[in-house]
Amino acid sequence: MSSRKQMHLGAFMRPATIHTGAWRYPGAWPDANFSFPKIRQMAQKLEAGKFDTFFMADHMAVLNMPFKSLRRSHTATSFEPFTLLSALAVCTHRIGLAATASTTFDAAYHIARRFASLDHISGGRAAWNIVTTSNPDAALNFGLKEHMEHGARYRRAREYYDVVTGLWDSWADDALIRDAESGIFFDPDKLHVLDHHGEFLDVRGPLNIARPVQGWPVIVQAGASEPGRQLAAETAELVFTSQANIEAGRRFYADVKGRMAALGRNAAHLKILPACLVVTGETVAEAKAKRALLDTLVHEDSGLASLSIALGCDASGFELDAPLPEIPESNAGKTSRERAVDLARRENLTVRQLARRLGGHTGLSIVGTPATIADTMEEWLETGGSDGFTIQFPYLPGGLDDFVDHVVPELQRRGIFRREYEGATLRENLGLPRPENRFFVKSAAR
Repeated sequence: MSSRKQMHLGAFMRPATIHTGAWRYPGAWPDANFSFPKIRQMAQKLEAGKFDTFFMADHMAVLNMPFKSLRRSHTATSFEPFTLLSALAVCTHRIGLAATASTTFDAAYHIARRFASLDHISGGRAAWNIVTTSNPDAALNFGLKEHMEHGARYRRAREYYDVVTGLWDSWADDALIRDAESGIFFDPDKLHVLDHHGEFLDVRGPLNIARPVQGWPVIVQAGASEPGRQLAAETAELVFTSQANIEAGRRFYADVKGRMAALGRNAAHLKILPACLVVTGETVAEAKAKRALLDTLVHEDSGLASLSIALGCDASGFELDAPLPEIPESNAGKTSRERAVDLARRENLTVRQLARRLGGHTGLSIVGTPATIADTMEEWLETGGSDGFTIQFPYLPGGLDDFVDHVVPELQRRGIFRREYEGATLRENLGLPRPENRFFVKSAAR
């Protein structure tokens, strides 16, 4: 192992890639998000590339856009995360399996039980991406007339975290005796009843599954708003974020890690991995041509719908060739609205231009050769911009293969990325401690 700081890499899968035009790219798999054999092949390729995680995003509703636009989306439907990741757990061995699960619309007991199960099935490779769910249409699928207010969603998420982790600690690690001679299967003195009563949740417990292999599955957080950053500083061990450039990345990195220090948490116990679309070519010109072709495959219908989602309001009536009008705050996600407005103002984009950008990909992109890509990634790693990246592939399987076959070896050659996994669990591979059981304390581990 190199003495240099080591990069961590996650793969952002929905389970397919995020770019709206990806499924139309020459040679791409149009059915990648609903073909288990293809998803299995991608997960195994990522594991061969020593990625930390296969990160599966999730949606609690069909995307909130008109069917005129939605019909062009390759991720309008996808597998339920736990079903898919449980299947992937038995055909992979070291890669982490991260799933999004909403704190707004699911029962905490269900989430605790599912992630504990996934952690046992995978041998300690589960991770929970805590989201509050910004899509207002999701509320209509769960018996609600309107979406919960933004601040309330984050207060609920904080309480939800306490309940889920408390349920994971229901059993001491040595509670299951399994003494056939005496007939005692478990020690009741090593079982804790949570009995939680809070602002949003009432959960008795205990969880009816043994403590997870990792103690707790790794905690992931993706919010970039003020409440999101605070929640990350208090709870997260892995942060998935979107930062447009290295200066923004450094500010975010310093802010969240600084909040951790103020809370008494070890900043090394949080890995910040900004999302990054990577397009690889044998020359920079070839890579730029690939990206240009990809962006031409985004239809204007998709662009306007993506703009509406980002802004939290209907953009279909905006004058297309005029500047973006003033956008009021809404109850949708604040970060995406601010990012879109900032992009429009910074680059003086018309509504039409902004829509096309949002219909494809607007976050951090690195387009170039394996060497120039590695140069950029290394700069972020060594100058306080990130602890690595969550890679978004431009199309599948070609974009994924390009990264694993060409960029990963370049990072390994520089001594900033592993050649073999460090351990068997996701925590071991990320260099994270196993949390102590709050109810059955043996030694300080967190």
